[in-house]
Amino acid sequence: MDTNALMMPVECDVRVFEELDRLLGGVEAVVPEAVCDELAKLADGAGEEATAASVGLDLARDRCRAVAHDADYADDAVLECAEREGVTHAATNDGPLQRRLLAAGVPVISLRARNKLAVTQP
Repeated sequence: MDTNALMMPVECDVRVFEELDRLLGGVEAVVPEAVCDELAKLADGAGEEATAASVGLDLARDRCRAVAHDADYADDAVLECAEREGVTHAATNDGPLQRRLLAAGVPVISLRARNKLAVTQP
């Protein structure tokens, strides 16, 4: 899961983990450590983005397994972890990251309609 996927509950009114269960029938969600770091930095701010990041960080800590990586940038870490950890899907709304994941053969879960998630196959 990337940063914006974990911020969806506040920003898009999406029940992310219920949607993942609906789509995949139960999963172990993983999150790169860089994503947790990015959420922590954003949560230190003010406004809706900080609130969304704080909720996302809580979700990451409570519902995901954090994984170490060598990448310096969160998007690179998502791609590295997707390839290395053998994940079956990656969750993101970031267009450029979606294209990179699909090019690497990783199915992408993203927002469709107003508050539903859908899978795009490579």
